[in-house]
Amino acid sequence: MKYVEWSMQGMEFSHCNCNWGCPCQFEGDPTHGDCRAYAFVQVDQGHFGEVSLDGLRWGVMFAWPGPIHEGNGTCQSIIDESANAEQRAALEAVSHGRETEPGRLIWQIFSTTIETVLPTLYRRIDLGIDLSNRTAWVTVPGFLSGQADPIPHGKYEDGHHVRVALPNGFEFTEAEFVSGKSTATADFDLSFQDTHAHLARIHWGTHGVVA
Repeated sequence: MKYVEWSMQGMEFSHCNCNWGCPCQFEGDPTHGDCRAYAFVQVDQGHFGEVSLDGLRWGVMFAWPGPIHEGNGTCQSIIDESANAEQRAALEAVSHGRETEPGRLIWQIFSTTIETVLPTLYRRIDLGIDLSNRTAWVTVPGFLSGQADPIPHGKYEDGHHVRVALPNGFEFTEAEFVSGKSTATADFDLSFQDTHAHLARIHWGTHGVVA
């Protein structure tokens, strides 16, 4: 099958309802039985075919009633309101796992577990990710607000420093694990307090994670 060749490099902030570390990252069951999460991406450089994606932001919100692999999930994409029609179509395709080689990238893998796809939203996305200080924040005005900070540690003022490498990962090859909190007025509950989050430098494309 021939796919549109696309690529993007940038930063990702992902936050879910599991305890710090998130057992899903290690093939375990979710902390509370269900999975709820959001992820937002800053595209520094990117293209979808001939369409430039440079400087755009996008995100996806998810909810599954049980472990992700059991399916019946719901998802909704949010795309930078400044994107033009071609860019919107391109980012929606990526976020829904289309034009991506099967089994190679998180969004395509997640798409196989989704039962309900809610209409894509086009909103202003304010996003900041500081990998060196292990902090991040995201705001979709009137809809979602989240932030991440280092996991607290009684001995170290700058928190617990946890870096995880997944050489064969389908989302990242290395990420900083941090603590997140959020509030949301989405169609599913994405209000978390002191739960797992991670920050990663990403390089994705048609054929998966680029090492």
